[in-house]
Amino acid sequence: MITSIFSKSKPINFIIVFFVTLLAFIIARFGLENVDFSALFIFKQLLLFLLCYVSILLLNFIVSKNNLSKNSNYEILLFSLFLLALFQATTNVNILFSNFFVLLGLRRIISLRSLTTINKKLFDAAFWIAIAALFYFWAILFFILILVSLLLYTDNKINHWIVPFAGVITVFVITIGVSIVFNDSFFGLFKSLPEVSFDYSSYNSSRYLVAITVLLSFGIWSSLFYIKSIKQKKKAFRASFNTILVAAIIAFTIIIFAPKKDGSEFLFIFAPLSIIITNYIEIIEEKWFKEVFLSVLIVVPFVLLLL
Repeated sequence: MITSIFSKSKPINFIIVFFVTLLAFIIARFGLENVDFSALFIFKQLLLFLLCYVSILLLNFIVSKNNLSKNSNYEILLFSLFLLALFQATTNVNILFSNFFVLLGLRRIISLRSLTTINKKLFDAAFWIAIAALFYFWAILFFILILVSLLLYTDNKINHWIVPFAGVITVFVITIGVSIVFNDSFFGLFKSLPEVSFDYSSYNSSRYLVAITVLLSFGIWSSLFYIKSIKQKKKAFRASFNTILVAAIIAFTIIIFAPKKDGSEFLFIFAPLSIIITNYIEIIEEKWFKEVFLSVLIVVPFVLLLL
């Protein structure tokens, strides 16, 4: 029953995801301290909610455009459920913007599969990821994804390796220029610094432990079958699926390095993990097991609201 709803792309799916995401946002805002629920605050939060929902739509576009699933909507459902399970992921404004620009970069990277206008796509991908790093420094690790894509998609011409660096330098130069004009300093806009923390004590609560355990256990289990299934994909699409796997690894690395462990750092892994788990759900042959698997992912976030 549950799997049949999202097994095909339908308008009702986007409506359900909209309200699940909205619920995550509302709960997260009521958990904030010293908040003045003024008209301006509500307006800003509405814009952030739209940014998050547009990110989900962008994820759906990436998946459908590049045949990363069998025309289902499981990935957007999973993304919204992850937001509900770790609703703290919606509270960090910088990470919300950073993740959005990472998705824009990911879209351009995967589009390299067509092997057309490669230089433009490489420049765009590096440009978006560099902007993402302005909001959250460790997003720069997704630049590695561009270098990996050069090995997966192209014929490795020397100019293809130079273009991504040109994209990053462009953002760097523009940012310095704007900073000089508006802040009268070279690095006034570089607010995200390369800080690192390995203190995970903030995760030491039943809510965090259950959410992270479910997220990682289901993710790792699905990844094992995902890696195995890549060999069965058409040769033209294998690189795209490998790109998603590398993106998940990079996102997990960011979680490890994140200077502030408040749950918002998990936002980066939601998109690639949604795609990986979606592919696993689609290959499950036993209907009862597929229902149970997806039901657990749906029920757990709502149960966590009671903790």
